[in-house]
Amino acid sequence: MAPTYFRREPGIEFSNGHRGSARSNPCIGAQTGRPLVTDLRADDPMILPLSIEAAKAALRQEALQRRDSIPADQRAAAALAVAECAAAIALHAGNVVSGYSPLKSEINPLPLMRRCAEAGAALALPVVAGRGQPLIMRAWDFGQALGSGVWGIREPKPESPEVDPDILIVPLLAFDRRGNRIGYGAGYYDMTIARLRALKTVTAIGLAFAPQEIDEVPTTPRDARLDLVLTERGMIDCRKV
Repeated sequence: MAPTYFRREPGIEFSNGHRGSARSNPCIGAQTGRPLVTDLRADDPMILPLSIEAAKAALRQEALQRRDSIPADQRAAAALAVAECAAAIALHAGNVVSGYSPLKSEINPLPLMRRCAEAGAALALPVVAGRGQPLIMRAWDFGQALGSGVWGIREPKPESPEVDPDILIVPLLAFDRRGNRIGYGAGYYDMTIARLRALKTVTAIGLAFAPQEIDEVPTTPRDARLDLVLTERGMIDCRKV
C-alpha cells in the first residue's frame, strides 16, 4: 500500500464534487469558521455498523472527489495564502521542517517551506523506507536535485543525511478541528509522528484546502493527531479543541 500522500490507491475513481475557494487574509478567523458538513459523518447511523476503517474508506473517496474538484488556479492561490501563515508558526532558527512533494490536487507546500527556510529553518523531505515502517526524513534545500523514489515520487538522494524534524508539514485528504486526519490509509505519517514524539517535542501541521474540513474523523488508537492545520482561511490550533 502506498504512503499517505504518495499515490492514488488502486480502485479509487475521481469525479467532480464541491468547489473550494482561496481567500485573502490567511491566519485570521479560522478558529471561528464553520466546519464543512460532509454527507458521511463518523456519527452517522449508516456508518456506525461499519468498522472504523470502512468508515474512513468511505470518507476517503468523498474527500478525494472534493479536493480534485477545486480548480487549479484556486489551488495555486491557496498555497500562496497558506505560506502567509509561516509567521504564526513557532519557528526557531535551526529547526528542521519537513515538507512533502505534492502530487496532483494536493496543496503545494513549497511556498510555505520557502518561507520557513527564509526564517532560518533547515528543510527535509520524506523517503519511503518500506511498508509498515516510518518515513525516513532526509535533508533537502531549494536548488538541490531530487531522485525518483518509490512510485516515482521525487525525494532526496540516498547521500542526503537523515534528520529528525522539529516540525512536520503533513498532507491529508480530510481533517477535523480536533486534529484528526484521513490520509490514503497506509499509516506512514501516523508511524512517523509517533516515532518522533517518542524522541522529542515535535509539531505536526496539516496542510489543506478549507473544503477538506469535515465535522468528525473516525479514529483508532494508532492515529496521530495534528497540532495545527493551515488552510487558505487561516490557522486552526487543534490543541485548543
